Order: sequence, then structure tokens, then C-alpha cells
Amino acid sequence: MKEHIEKAAVLIEALPYLQQFRGETFLIKLGGSAMDDPKLVDQLLRDVVFLEVVGVNPVIVHGGGKAISAAMAKAGLRPQFIGGLRVTDADSIAIVEKTLSGEINPRLVDGVRASGGKAVGIPGNQVFVGERIQGMDPDSGESADLGFVGKVVDFQIQAVESAIQDEVVPVISPIALERESRQTLNVNADLAAAALGARLKASKVVYLSDVLGVMEDPNRPESLIPSLTRSSVEDYVTQGVISGGMIPKVRSALDALDAGVGKVHMIDGRIPHSLLLEIFTRSGIGTEIVS
Repeated sequence: MKEHIEKAAVLIEALPYLQQFRGETFLIKLGGSAMDDPKLVDQLLRDVVFLEVVGVNPVIVHGGGKAISAAMAKAGLRPQFIGGLRVTDADSIAIVEKTLSGEINPRLVDGVRASGGKAVGIPGNQVFVGERIQGMDPDSGESADLGFVGKVVDFQIQAVESAIQDEVVPVISPIALERESRQTLNVNADLAAAALGARLKASKVVYLSDVLGVMEDPNRPESLIPSLTRSSVEDYVTQGVISGGMIPKVRSALDALDAGVGKVHMIDGRIPHSLLLEIFTRSGIGTEIVS
């Protein structure tokens, strides 16, 4: 009996959040090593289906860096990174597109459907319009050519909006179409997710990866920082607490907040039901970033 009462208490705790977020859009970015475990992925997608059932409109943007590196190695290509961004030549961009849009994306769509949800896979180059960017060589401090790597500068949003209206989960790969050349560009999935969340005026952008969130000491889980503001983000960057690849992620989160996103969350997708725990409980489980 006690166990049943505790389950009911959990539902009651979630009630105000269920009421608050009904009809809202959540942009969920799937990435990190959590994507390497099929059981974890299935669990995450089941939680996404739960969101859809209770009236939330989930939109998924996924990564796939490890799968791309594995596919490149199989093809005899050596991955190269500059400033955390993958150098992507003509041979590499074909592998990037095939891996993201042709393999990972359909697998995630099938996972949503297997949990009883409705989903549609949309290649990112049918959603994101991009332009090429330059990297920065960390040794020389000079700009470096990244090849077919870009940032999101515009959108073709109709397919995503139609899916949301039809209560179907859009699953989108992080590639963009270069406006002039019509060439596919590789886009950092975190930045693509933040950009799309901003364009959709999402109530939440949630980064699901393989870290607990922002921590003062990565070796001490108890040092997790539960909430950040713009000023505290800049303080932690200055102090070196936020560093490396986390810097563009948190700054893209701030850009998303400026564009109208309600709140950004960074949580560990390896923790069972972390998505639901972060959204539907008072204490949460990761780091939230607020205006």
C-alpha cells in the first residue's frame, strides 16, 4: 500500500507542471554516450512519448559524433578537429549526411514508434539554412578552414510546424543547406538545437548528454550547479569552471533565452527518466539556465 501511495504522490507533484506545459513545445537535443546504449535510447524515447501523451509538443534534434567517427574510420578517413569542430571535407560530408540522416535519424523515429508514439524523420538540410564558418587554430590563433562546416542562419520551418500541429514528433539531424551552393553543411548539434528552439519559441530547450550538467569540479558530482543566470555563466567562464566545448553550449543557451525560450536544461541522459525528473519534479536533476 505504501508503494502505491508514494506513486500517487509523485503524480500529484507533477500535476502543476503537467498543467503548465500542456500545449508547449520542448526542444530536446539527444547526444553524448547516452546514444550508444540502445536500452538508454529506448528509455529516453519512451519518456519523449510520455511528454507527447500529456500534451507537450516534443521536437528532437540529435547528434551522432561517435557514429560519424566510426564510419570515417571504416572508410579509412582520420577525424580531425579544430577548436572542437570536426573538419569536414568532401568525402567526410557524405559520411556525415549518411550517418546522421540515413542511419541515426530513422533509428530514433523507429524508437518513438516502438513506444507507441508518432514520429517523422526530417533531414536537417530540409530545415536548417546555413553558411560556412571558419575555425580558430588553438596553437597559432589564426583562422582555419573547416571545409563543409556551418552555422544556422535561417530555417525552412514548414515541415516541423506541420508535424507539431499533427501531434507527431519531428526528429531532425544537425546538417544544413548552404543557401548559395545548395551544399550540405555539418552543424554542431548543440548549436542547431538552440537555434531551432529559439525559432520555435520553445518553452524549454533540454540538452541530454553524458554529463550531469555544469559542475564546479567534474570529478565531484555533488558540485553540480543546479541553476545559472547570464551573469553567473560569464563568471564561471572567467574562472575556468565552464570551459572547452561547454562554452559554446551555454552561450547558445543564452542566445536561445534572448530569443524567447523559457528555460534551458542540461541533464545526464544516462540517468533513468532524467528528462521527466528534471521537468516534472520540484528539485530537478541537472543544471537549468534562466534569464
